[in-house]
Parts: sequence; C-alpha cells; structure tokens
Amino acid sequence: MDTSQTLSTAAVGTPAAEKTTASRIKSIFSGSVGNMVEWYDWYVYAAFSLYFAKAFFPKGDSTAQLLNTAAIFAVGFLMRPIGGWLMGLYADRKGRKAALMASVLLMCFGSLVIALTPSYETIGVGAPILLVLARLMQGLSVGGEYGTSATYLSEMATKERRGFYSSFQYVTLISGQLIALAVLIVLQQFLTTEELYAWGWRIPFVIGALCAVIALFLRRGMEETESFTRKQDKEKPKTSLMRTLLQHPKELMTVVGLTMGGTLAFYTYTTYMQKYLVNTVGMSITDSTSISAATLFLFMLLQPVVGALSDKIGRRPILIAFGVLGTLCTVPILTSLHTVQSWWGAFFLIMAALIIVSGYTSINAVVKAELFPTEIRALGVGLPYALTVSIFGGSAEFIALKFKEAGIETGYYWYVTACIACSLLVYVFMKDTRKHSRIDTN
Repeated sequence: MDTSQTLSTAAVGTPAAEKTTASRIKSIFSGSVGNMVEWYDWYVYAAFSLYFAKAFFPKGDSTAQLLNTAAIFAVGFLMRPIGGWLMGLYADRKGRKAALMASVLLMCFGSLVIALTPSYETIGVGAPILLVLARLMQGLSVGGEYGTSATYLSEMATKERRGFYSSFQYVTLISGQLIALAVLIVLQQFLTTEELYAWGWRIPFVIGALCAVIALFLRRGMEETESFTRKQDKEKPKTSLMRTLLQHPKELMTVVGLTMGGTLAFYTYTTYMQKYLVNTVGMSITDSTSISAATLFLFMLLQPVVGALSDKIGRRPILIAFGVLGTLCTVPILTSLHTVQSWWGAFFLIMAALIIVSGYTSINAVVKAELFPTEIRALGVGLPYALTVSIFGGSAEFIALKFKEAGIETGYYWYVTACIACSLLVYVFMKDTRKHSRIDTN
C-alpha cells in the first residue's frame, strides 16, 4: 500500500539515542494532540446523536431512534478489534509513529462521510448504510489508536514517571469528548433547536475532519521510541507476531479481565450518561450537556494525579480501589441518580462515580503496555483491549436502553456491578506491573 509505505518510511530512521526531557515532552505532546482529535471525532457521534438520529432513520418514537444510533455506535466497536490487530501488527513491524499517522488519516475520512451524508428523507436506506460505513472506518481507526498510543506514551516516558505520562492518553481521550460537548454547547447557544436538528449537527464532523489533518502534520514531527528502534537495530529474523502473541496467554487474559469492568463503567458514566439524564431522569438536553461537560472536565484533571500516585504506590492498589468501590457503589449511585431532582445533585453523583472510575482510566494503558515485550507490545495491548471494549464498552448504551425498554432499567445497574466485580478478581491476583514492567527489560 503506497500510503503505508510512505508512513513507515517517515517513521523509522531515528537513532536509538538517549532522548532529552524536552524531546520526550514534545513527542508526547504531538502524540497526545493527535489522540485528542481522534477521540473528539469518535465522541462527536455520541454527543450529537440526540440531534441527528431523526436525519438517518425513519420517523418513530425517540427511544427507537436512539436505539438505532446506539446500535450503530456499537457496530463501530466491531471494527475496533480488527483495527487493534491490523494497526498493532503495523506498529510492531513499521513503528509506532507510522501506525499513529495512519489511524488519524482513517478517522478524517470517517468524519467527512458523516458530515456529507444526505438525510433518510433524501436518499432513503442509503443514509444509515453510509453512517454504518463511516462508523466502521472510525472504529478501525480508534481500534488501532488505543494500543499504539498506549505503547508510544509508555515507551516514551521515563521509568520513574511512566504512570504520570501515560495517563495523558485518557487526558486527551476525555478532552476529545469534552471538546465535542463544548462544540455542542456553543452550537446550542448560536443555533435554534430546529437548526441543530436540520443541519447544525453536521458542523462538528466537519471540524473533526479538519482537525485530523492538523493532527497528521503534528505526528509527522514525532520521534520514534527507543524501545522500538533498539529492537529494529537487532535485525532479528521475521517471525509471526500473532504466533508470538499467543505465547503470552496469561497476559492476554489479564488485559481482557482488567478492561471489562473499567470500560463498561467508563462508557456508562460518560457517553451514555448524557442520554440517561434526558431519557430517564427527565432533564433538558442543555442541562444534561452542561453536567456532562463539568464532570468530564474534573475527571480529566484527575488522570495525571492518579497516574502520578501509581508511580509512588504501584498500579495494583489503585486498580483494587476502583474494583472494590465500583462493586459496592454502582447500584447506589445509579439508583440515586434515577430519582435526582436538581442539577447539582446529578453533578455530585456522576462526579463521585468518575472519581472511582479514575482508578482504572488513569493507569490502564501503562499496565497493559508493561505486560508485553517490545516486539508484540502494540498488538498485545491493542487487540485484546479492543475485543473487550467492543463487547462491553460498545454495547453499554444499547444494553442500557434495552433494559429500559423492557421496563427493568435497574437490571443494567447490576450488570455493571457484576462486570466490575469480575475485574476486581483480576486485580487481586495480578502482579504489580510497576515492579515487574517488561518495558524496562525489553
């Protein structure tokens, strides 16, 4: 593929010399900005689905239309394992930088397709078909982005501050979601509700496509990691990366187990919560958006704090704290939220939940990267993570809405609790990767 050849040529060639603090920070910043743009593009779909659901599907009740958009949100997740597999292979063969550039390019195309697709009334069934294709493209991009960026940030950081620097993956992930909400708030102020339903929802997708182009140029200036360049210099004979990956079944299952509860809790309290406040609690779209924005902003600021804490006390105690509190508090928080009457009441309940979830989000990337050797690190992080997120994270909204449609919405609360409890078992029995990191030995 000509594009991949160009990207890989641009990525490799940096000598494995000791990097200065300034060069590390510059590369981490460039990688993080690109990550932010990717996640902005991904989350714009969730933030604006309340407005564009009517444009892509036949007329019906609002819950049915939201179910359709949530189903396509879940379909996008089906491509994430494929993205984690393909981009992981590419990153481990051609370099972390090359894969990161390719993923942001795919995201740009996906956003453009959504922005330019005519409505259902104009082209009929072609509208949801194009929406599905765009989300599949974006799912491929995000699936590759996570594993590669987690690997890049963890390898680029120093041993003593690896938890702190790698936490910026979720800082940029959350900031992408936050920017999507900020764009929504701004458009709500300058456009009428009718204009947002008619055409205003297209604006954020155009913005995302343009920002992806900027991110591509920023990533061209990133340095390759020392871990990858050292491995390349050894010029070992090419072996099957998938075969090598399967030689680490314990690490693979650890990624699946530690991700399951965390990703479900994350998507419950972020992407689904905006709809939950409108569709279940009965709040206005404006109030639900402002609550989501405020809680996400504070949640974002927590990531480096908890990441830095993990550099001091270890990763495992923080994961266990999330597992215990998540298991005990999920049902009480969601039950209270169901009957909340005020803006501040909803804010404090969601904020309490996100503080708990920070025990997972801030360090999950570095924990996964520390499990695998260099030659399969991007693939080892990306593929099992993407599979788990597709099953549990991507289906969160759809399952929650199905429980609501069946009249047993509280069943979803127990479902989230059970998944967090399963992850807790993994945290209890796993080693602390801060003390047993394979980044330092490979």
